[in-house]
Amino acid sequence: MKKALTGLLLALALATAACGGQPAPEPSPAAAATTHATTTTTDAPKPPSLAASTPVSVDIPKIGAHSSLVPLGLNADQTIEVPPVSTPMQAGWYKEGPTPGEIGPAVILGHVDGNKQAGIFFRLHELAAGDKISVARQDKTTATFTVQKVELAPKANFPTDAVYGNTSTADLRVITCGGAFDSEAHSYVDNVIVFATLDKA
Repeated sequence: MKKALTGLLLALALATAACGGQPAPEPSPAAAATTHATTTTTDAPKPPSLAASTPVSVDIPKIGAHSSLVPLGLNADQTIEVPPVSTPMQAGWYKEGPTPGEIGPAVILGHVDGNKQAGIFFRLHELAAGDKISVARQDKTTATFTVQKVELAPKANFPTDAVYGNTSTADLRVITCGGAFDSEAHSYVDNVIVFATLDKA
């Protein structure tokens, strides 16, 4: 069973058409304190959530994006893996975090382009609040999320706390490269980040 990112922050920036990662999670006392506070409160209604189950595919109808999901871990240098750039239509999920539907920020990522063609999340920037994202899971359930907001964030100032900090709701982050392409660095200067929350079961 996958553990939620309790007390952990994950720094991730997708670089180049081959979108690479940044360092692995580090402890965050502030996030841990927040988690303790929420778990000891019994009066508030519990937000919708699902038991852990491996995600198998993602669908985003508005932009015509559909992909199976491959599990992603860490590279030898402790950066986050990404799907092969040779298969830019393949999306993946960060297997060390919550599975989509569990409490916490589940993470799905994919390329904006690669191998001289558009990637699975080429149109991710077109999403807006209210749009839907569905994740089919191994237990035969489907977690449906509603987009809350979409941000274009500079990689040099990636909003780590907002994206990967522990949450008391079942959330989803979908990330790809975006913005201008720096031809000298061979990378995009920004990330497109979609923030979404699980609908009621």
